[in-house]
Order: sequence, then C-alpha cells, then structure tokens
Amino acid sequence: MFKINENYLKLPGSYLFSTIGKKVKEFTEANPDKKIIRLGIGDVTLPLAPAVIDALHSAVDDMAKKETFKGYAPDLGYEFLRSAIAENDFKSRGVTIAIDEIFVSDGAKSDSSNIQEIFDANCKIAVCDPVYPVYVDSNVMAGRTGEYIADTGKWTNVIYMPCIKENNFAPELPKEQPDIIYLCFPNNPTGSTITKDALQKWVDYANQVGAVIIYDAAYEAYISEENVPHTIYECDGAKTCAIEIRSYSKNAGFTGTRLGFTVVPKDLKCGDVMLNSLWARRHGTKFNGAPYIMQAAGASIYTAEGKKQTMDQIAYYMNNAKVIREGLQAAGYSVSGGVNAPYIWLETPKGMTSWEFFDYLLNKANVVGTPGSGFGPSGEGYFRLTSFGTYESTLEAIERINKL
Repeated sequence: MFKINENYLKLPGSYLFSTIGKKVKEFTEANPDKKIIRLGIGDVTLPLAPAVIDALHSAVDDMAKKETFKGYAPDLGYEFLRSAIAENDFKSRGVTIAIDEIFVSDGAKSDSSNIQEIFDANCKIAVCDPVYPVYVDSNVMAGRTGEYIADTGKWTNVIYMPCIKENNFAPELPKEQPDIIYLCFPNNPTGSTITKDALQKWVDYANQVGAVIIYDAAYEAYISEENVPHTIYECDGAKTCAIEIRSYSKNAGFTGTRLGFTVVPKDLKCGDVMLNSLWARRHGTKFNGAPYIMQAAGASIYTAEGKKQTMDQIAYYMNNAKVIREGLQAAGYSVSGGVNAPYIWLETPKGMTSWEFFDYLLNKANVVGTPGSGFGPSGEGYFRLTSFGTYESTLEAIERINKL
C-alpha cells in the first residue's frame, strides 16, 4: 500500500495567501457593492512592456515555421538568454559569471523551493524572521525543520534570525551554526536592504563555517541607493559559498508568464563535489525550465528599448511606494521599506495584531494588505503593503486609510 510523505502533514493551516484569498472572497460575496483595493499579494498590474510583446509575437511566429520551430529548450536554457544575463546582470557590475553557471527556469519561486533538494536532509537552515514562507515550507516538506510549536510559531530545528526595528530589520550573524543560510535583499516582506560591507560579513562568515548562502535577489532592480549591492557576487569570495536566485516577475512583469534563473558557481563545492553539477543533474532530470517563447521574451528586456521600458515600469511602482510611505507617515504610522523595494512595512496600531489589522483595513477601508505574522513570529504587529497597484488605486487606498 502506498504511503504519503508525512512531512507535508506538519505544515500548519493553509498557505498565507490562500487564507487572504479566502477572507477577501467571503467579504466580497457579503459586500458586492464594495470596491476592494488590493495591496496585498506582490503581483504586478502594468502590462508587459512593448519590447517584450514584440519579442513574444516574433517567437510565436518562429514556432509557426519549420525552419525556426523550437522543441524542448536546452537544460540550462538558451545560450542567447544566458549570454545576455551574464553580460547585463553581472559583467556590467564588474562580476564575471560563466553562462554554464546560469540555469534558466520558470521562476524564482520554483527555484527557491527546489534548490534545497541538492542538500542533505540533516542540513540545518537559518532564515530571516520574518521571511518569504517558501523557504521554510519547502524545507518542512523535505523533513529538515523538526516539529512546529504553535505557541511560538517556530520550528524546532530552524535557526531564526530576527529582523526587527532594533536592528533596522536586517539579520545579525547567528549564534548557532547553520549549514544553509537564506538571505533576501531587498527583503520580502520588510523592504530592508544591507550595504555591500554588511553583506561581505555574511560571505566571510559562510566561508569560515562551511555554510552555503541561498541569496534571493528577486527585487534587485528596485535598488536606488549606491551602497546597496545588486548581486552577492559583488562580494569577495561569494562564488565559493553562495547561490543566487533571480526573477523576471518583478523587474519585467512576468508574474503571469513565468521566467527566472539561478546562478550556481563552479567554485562552490562540498568536498570534491561541485554543486553546479548537482543542480545541472537535478535541472535536467526534473525539468522546470521555460519554453523558447518565454526565453525570447526575457532576452528582449536587455535590449535598449527593453531596458528603458522596464525601468519606466519600476519607476512607476516606486513612485507608488513613495505615495504609500509618505502618506502613512503623515497619518502617524511607523513605516519602513519602500526605498529600495516595492514593499512598505508598517507597524500596526498598538494593541492590534497583524490579522486584526488585516480585518480592520478590509472591513473599514476595503483595502487588502498582508499580515506580517504570516511571514514569521517576528512579523507579528506588522503589516505589508505593496506598491504594485495602479497609481490611482494607490492614492485612493491611502486616502481611505488616512480617514480611519
């Protein structure tokens, strides 16, 4: 008789955004006349840039002709896209990444979840707290996290690195030694960043203790401050201890079309084993790549037109972030983020939990955000708003909130 992976049964409740969706659905059905403004899930609202649309049409035309038809994509991704990535995302910042260190996929969420499969089941993970839920959940499914303690909201075999107001929402080096360290900068959900010097300390620490850093750089395109690194490979020694995950969802609006990539340097080894080879084997066996059409679309954002158009979209969202941040500050809220990231992290009114504030905003202002406690224990008492709405809806949302 077949058996199930009982680690799945350890996952508490439902996925954060499923719970939000259920609450919003119930409210909408009970209040069909109410106009809801959604500043919760990190989904974009602007259409794909014209350069991307042109590339999609051209790629579709290629698929209609015998001479240019494409079948399965190469395991690592098409060379034209990986070369564009190496040149524009890394070489332009003084970093040399070989194209066979770049693995194209269907998105950062998949890679963030799947990358843990190449590590031993006994490896201990360290995560920022609060944190993107996928990091912990995927390790729960793999059996690494121990038992869930409902009273604390923590797992017994996970090292939590609190990101709180007292440390500017940036983690400190853990006192207990981890094997795998998850870092995300600019951070989701807090919107915080760290300087290159601060990130260098993490790289030095990982090399010293023999840990590997899983570095989520999905929001690097939103960085506006010069002392904030766009890639961990700007730090000396990062190639021997770090894997970097990127996404086209936030910088080019590919949330509905799916594309991303992961960098696994050939210098990153466990003994004599290259992690690059392990990920290549996993990538080829459990193929989660992207089709030719999407890879052609991804390459288009590196053209002169594509760069300008996507940067214009990023500027649009960051202007929304400024509206949210300054509007909430004027109303007396304590806020952070929204400078190098499309997320604003606000402290809930005293005495109100994250979910109570969610219900309060939904019922009183018809605005949807994300409860901070859904990202981890240290997120309690905080709330995330996203700047991915339209400018008009963003203005209206802040007006509604400020009238409460």
